[in-house]
Amino acid sequence: MKEKLHRDVFSSSEIKIKIHKSGKHFAESHKAKKMIIILLILSVIIGVFLGKYFGKSQSFAKNLLILSAGFLITVCVSEVFPEVYEADDHNIGIWIIGGVLLQMILESLTKGFEHGHFHHHHEEKNILPIALMAGMFVHAFLEGIPLANISDVTSPYLLGIVFHNLPISFILGTFLLREKNNIFSWFIIALFALASPLGMVFGDYFNPNWQPYFLALVGGIFLHISSVIIFESNKNHKMDWQKLFLVIAGVGLALVNHLFHAHH
Repeated sequence: MKEKLHRDVFSSSEIKIKIHKSGKHFAESHKAKKMIIILLILSVIIGVFLGKYFGKSQSFAKNLLILSAGFLITVCVSEVFPEVYEADDHNIGIWIIGGVLLQMILESLTKGFEHGHFHHHHEEKNILPIALMAGMFVHAFLEGIPLANISDVTSPYLLGIVFHNLPISFILGTFLLREKNNIFSWFIIALFALASPLGMVFGDYFNPNWQPYFLALVGGIFLHISSVIIFESNKNHKMDWQKLFLVIAGVGLALVNHLFHAHH
């Protein structure tokens, strides 16, 4: 009888410890999710204000884009694709191609905002704010879905999005606020800032087995954007040493993050 009582007390203590640990883990995960949302929104706000006040410096936006492209393509090959190909589906590569094709469709709406094709005045006139809003929202929303399974603020995938948000937001701020600066412009910016966090929230309600497919889709989007920026022809096809240096710097930053990031 005493032994049974002792076992019951011991089992009860174990359950309490497990509940405590589970509660602590949930609290830490919830806190990390909040930090991720703050980082995503801040990256857009900082980029927009830089674009509003320093938008005349197109070289700054271009250099930031090239740096982020080096970072993004490295995140693709060192983080996203290896995780995608761990899935038990030998046809999953089709989803990466799907991401590339989807980005091509989205660019018909955004006119290449994602890789800096904003600075030509005849192109600015052809960009419809509603089309831009739709294209940018879908792009950012899809990026946010895989974040539902990430609770680490140093995640290379998260930092890839944050790093890419800065130059895009810079361009957005330049295009929307430099001359217009109206409520509708701020609405587009707010929608873009909230798109990835919304994707992350909705991602919690999707079947976890779908994660590799969303990741593959986003990987295709990342691959298209970064490769267009990196491999875009230089003037007269001459070697652009500054561009090469910026790409290597972006790759180096991503590799450092990859090597020192704690994989759980």
